Amino acid sequence: MGLGDKAKHAAEELAGKAKQGIGKATGNEELEAEGRADEAKADLKQAGDKAKDAGNDVKDAFTGRD
Repeated sequence: MGLGDKAKHAAEELAGKAKQGIGKATGNEELEAEGRADEAKADLKQAGDKAKDAGNDVKDAFTGRD
């Protein structure tokens, strides 16, 4: 998994949190819900990144790479 993808997914999570906070502060329930959804999508992407990294670590352990 590329470092750029990981940074992008982390930025998406922060944007979701910000959108959620703005929605909460302004009483905009739709914006708040959209922020929660964006954050959840980013969390799923980050979980996928971690799973892929773990798979690569296992593969590297069997092939003798560091």
